[in-house]
Amino acid sequence: MGDLLTEVETAFRALDNYRATVRAVAADGERRLMRYFYRKPGWVRIEMLNPNRGAVLIYDPDTRRVRLWPFGTERVLSLSLAPDNRLVRDRRGHRIDRSHVGALLDNLQRLRAQGHATPLGATEVDGHAAIGMEIAGEAGAHVGDVYRYRVWFAHATHFPLRVESFAADGSPIETVVLSEVETGVVFPERLFTP
Repeated sequence: MGDLLTEVETAFRALDNYRATVRAVAADGERRLMRYFYRKPGWVRIEMLNPNRGAVLIYDPDTRRVRLWPFGTERVLSLSLAPDNRLVRDRRGHRIDRSHVGALLDNLQRLRAQGHATPLGATEVDGHAAIGMEIAGEAGAHVGDVYRYRVWFAHATHFPLRVESFAADGSPIETVVLSEVETGVVFPERLFTP
């Protein structure tokens, strides 16, 4: 199990892109549902389904800017913002430029370096065979506000399917589920530059 995270990172490095439906539920009940698109070296497109249905955000790694269309890309109104702008961050400070699986894997490695990883064994997540691990920091070590993660990866692809994060006192922070995951997708030419 100690090598699982390395295997997951190797699998991610081999990917050029992915898309998924992302469901995030915070401990306080806040829910977000979005279509998520990623293309290396860091392009991100988020199409909000709930809340703010119709909003589209695109992060351009070359300019390090987020383009926000509050009412969809077919509307003229758009804003160009820094990724740390409060209009494009959620309440917990999540940023679009650090929202992809690679950023998650960086966080997992950083926390494991300050703590330990424990296998959770095999299970099923949304109908997919999965293997889980828990990563916890030692003596107050944390990444952001997260002191412990539980993560389940698809057995066949090593892609993360479910991520649970926990605070210092053990209380849940957020659960994120990635479903309808596709890798190696041929995206439309203008997906990231409408």
